[in-house]
Amino acid sequence: MIVVVNGVERKLADGVTVGELLVVLGVSGAGIAVAVDGEVVPRAGHASTVVRAGAVVEVLTAVQGG
Repeated sequence: MIVVVNGVERKLADGVTVGELLVVLGVSGAGIAVAVDGEVVPRAGHASTVVRAGAVVEVLTAVQGG
C-alpha cells in the first residue's frame, strides 16, 4: 500500500501499525509525536493503530535548542 509520510510517498506492507512504521523509519524514543490523517495518535496507541492505504502520516521529533 502507499501512504504519505512527512510529505513523501512510501510503500508499506498492508496492516502496518504506527509503531511498526516508526521502526521502518528508524525513529524511536521520547519526543516523538505522530498524527494520522490529522489525528494525533497517543504513544499508547502506536502498537494498535493500523495505518490505512492512502493515509497521510506526520512524524514529528521534538528538538531542544536555544
